[in-house]
Amino acid sequence: MSIAINSGTTWQTRVPHHARSAAAVRRWLASALGSTCPDLMEDLHAVSTELICNAVRHAPPLPEGDIWVHCELNDDTIEFSVTDGGAETPPCMRKLDTTSPNGRGLLIVTALAHQWGVRDGIDSRTVWARMTGTPTPAVSGP
Repeated sequence: MSIAINSGTTWQTRVPHHARSAAAVRRWLASALGSTCPDLMEDLHAVSTELICNAVRHAPPLPEGDIWVHCELNDDTIEFSVTDGGAETPPCMRKLDTTSPNGRGLLIVTALAHQWGVRDGIDSRTVWARMTGTPTPAVSGP
């Protein structure tokens, strides 16, 4: 990972346009949010992995050769997003049968996230997912 910015409740970083980035982002999320939202971490890890792997599999990187990962905490909501170079077609859930070997990523995101969607930029596409839970208040000293 390259640039990591933390402005209190917003975290963003650039990661290589490669499936290995999913593991690095899971570690990054655990470090940034693990004590704040422990009840959401497993679901957030699954959603982040799906969005990153979809970006790598279906879209080109941003012009710099990477993808942007953004996470924002607002009260009881976490929004996680991945920005890539934009695929030719927007992400959508496919109709699958029991023998389909893949194509279930957005079904997983839909099951775990409260909402998800797409924002198109000029040379980019951002896929985001919002998850709700109860943040654990920060504990100050004795």
